[in-house]
Amino acid sequence: MKLIRHGELGNEKPGIISDDNSSLDVSAFGEDFNEKFFETDGINRLATWLSSNQSSCPILAPNTRLGSCIARPSKIVCIGLNYAKHAAESGMANPEQPVVFFKATSALCGPNDDVVIPRNSEKTDWEVELAVVIGKKASYVDKANAMDYVAGYCLHNDYSERAFQLEHGGQWVKGKSNDTFAPLGPFMATADEIADPQKLNLWLKLNGDKIQDSNTDDMIFYIDEIISYLSNYMTLLPGDVISTGTPAGVGLGFKPAKYLKAGDKIELGIEGLGVQTQTAVAYSK
Repeated sequence: MKLIRHGELGNEKPGIISDDNSSLDVSAFGEDFNEKFFETDGINRLATWLSSNQSSCPILAPNTRLGSCIARPSKIVCIGLNYAKHAAESGMANPEQPVVFFKATSALCGPNDDVVIPRNSEKTDWEVELAVVIGKKASYVDKANAMDYVAGYCLHNDYSERAFQLEHGGQWVKGKSNDTFAPLGPFMATADEIADPQKLNLWLKLNGDKIQDSNTDDMIFYIDEIISYLSNYMTLLPGDVISTGTPAGVGLGFKPAKYLKAGDKIELGIEGLGVQTQTAVAYSK
């Protein structure tokens, strides 16, 4: 199943992409794709509901705005320097343990919304990433059982302001959390849709030029290890998002570094998880 959320910003409604690639409004199901939905076996309950009601679900117009494919979660946990070639371009050794940071959930937006370059920013950067959505409460999970806790997968652009992140002291979260810095979607594919999440091509284009082009098999820490590791330090709740790191090709890695400017077009995708398109715009009140 492919879950979408559609409609005006802040007033999104649940939907799905059907087997014939139509986008359907499933508002009549009566639930958003939030923590309670995932906690209460919502994916299977929705599938059962659709078996009797899908034919009456309205078809969405092709130009319908998509929001974040899941409702705002309790947390967005990110893994840094998790691709070997990205660590190399950053001039850093492969980490011995996952590098963990948070991204404010207020950064969530739709997959094709504009990305707003923050006020006083000169170093806004891009990062195509595979995001994992947690399906049930996870605490002290063994690596062998970790994949049982995955509800699904989606595409994430982990936008970063490098000066805020690296030059302003403190933690990385400051450079990761501006509004529009977490476009998620276009859809969440349930776990059964993705045969092997560690063998997915992922890429990003800037103004038509492909500058990130890799595969999730280049991850240093695979998804099962990440979930197990995180669950030793925090409880992962249903609907939580784990963003698993970006491959080589970020702006910070160019010589000289390259960053977004107003008018730039960003396109990115992951095999089996769709495509996002954003336009960079300058901050304004």
